[in-house]
Amino acid sequence: MLSRALLSAVAPLLFWIAYAAFRSRWLRHSGRKQRWVMGTLRLAADVGYRRALSVYGHLLFLRGDSPQSKIQGGIYLERAAQQGDMKAQYQVGRIYEQGFEFYFRADTDKALHHYRAAAAQGHALAISRLADAAAQGELGLQPDAAEAARWRALMPGA
Repeated sequence: MLSRALLSAVAPLLFWIAYAAFRSRWLRHSGRKQRWVMGTLRLAADVGYRRALSVYGHLLFLRGDSPQSKIQGGIYLERAAQQGDMKAQYQVGRIYEQGFEFYFRADTDKALHHYRAAAAQGHALAISRLADAAAQGELGLQPDAAEAARWRALMPGA
């Protein structure tokens, strides 16, 4: 078995090869390809490579076939969010806003934290959600038209 240090060094390469295979049309419906891609993404994620954590977590959470795989996906997403991945931060904000199963209980403070972290990096959906929350008084916020306008002004193309 490869040492953890060596795996950490090659994780970006493994991720990009697996991601390219995932995105390619070659063997699109192959179960063998899918198992290889998911295994390779998991290997890169398990050594902490941020992009792999995010992509693998999204695949598990959004396409998982059981609550357990979706929870595992949420855990990978949370790790990616802690490392600063804005897509994962937004998704974890959604998970905490809605709650999922017993593992991710609805928590507006955590949802706001992750939405704000994603918005600070320019994630359009996070900015939009914060503007809506400020305008409607959602996520534990008081309705505040000025705050909603401030968020809307940060929207790309605004």
